[in-house]
Amino acid sequence: MGLKKTIGSFLGLCKLRVVALIVFTAIVGMALAVPGVPDLLLVAIASLGIGMAASSAAAINHLLDARADQVMVRTRHRPLPSGQLASGQVLAFALGLAALSMIILVLYVNVLTAILTFASLIGYAVIYTAWLKRATPQNIVIGGAAGAAPPVLGWTAMTGELHAYALILFLIIFVWTPPHFWALAIFRRHDYEAADVPMMPVTHGVEFTRWQILFYSIILVLVTLLPWLTGMSGLVYLAGSIVLNIGFMGYAIALMKPKSEQLAMQMFNYSVIYLMALFAFLLVDHYLTLT
Repeated sequence: MGLKKTIGSFLGLCKLRVVALIVFTAIVGMALAVPGVPDLLLVAIASLGIGMAASSAAAINHLLDARADQVMVRTRHRPLPSGQLASGQVLAFALGLAALSMIILVLYVNVLTAILTFASLIGYAVIYTAWLKRATPQNIVIGGAAGAAPPVLGWTAMTGELHAYALILFLIIFVWTPPHFWALAIFRRHDYEAADVPMMPVTHGVEFTRWQILFYSIILVLVTLLPWLTGMSGLVYLAGSIVLNIGFMGYAIALMKPKSEQLAMQMFNYSVIYLMALFAFLLVDHYLTLT
């Protein structure tokens, strides 16, 4: 295998689109943590450390899920099940990234951010992937805490301390995660069943999962009001969140009696755009308020 293809295979372990979303929400946390423009060098260093840790967690996820990935249609072409890389290579890559990320965060950011980032890495790569994913259909709810951490990491990177506003950002992603992932799980339920992964549509059926998506979507709408209700954000954010929530609830309601199996996947795709746009509105509102 050529060098270019090898590099591509290692990059494929990192789930770069997911990492990009993680880093973006972390950067928003950094921006909201300070009244003006944050130290851009610190933003870059912290983003690098957080991104490397997220990439390490993704690589460990590939390693632990290799057998299941071989069974599932959407994952069988990943670097490990397709034979592009060996398990030892993936493990060394993941551990190297994790070590470098911790060194960067401890030396150039702060110890609290390094500790929280490491806890998030372990939460996703080990607790969720190695245990929760196959232990309970509530796996994504409990394991979602690790994925909700990035804006908190961004906040602590700038201030060295936790803040209630950072926890609101955490709560938004935490509540967003179940309907986001269960929409995908409905569409890919046969894959999960074949891989013996107890996702909710497999264990409790599609209709029950649709109700759960609807309930969590309602909670999400309420939670996304908190930045405005607490004075963290203003009317620009409120208006943007209302528009985005109308779309999210529209999908959740339509999913109760879908005209097509594709609707669940459409909701999954919208939910990614939703989260990016919601955090973008937080960012725009923050700087418009300052001016």
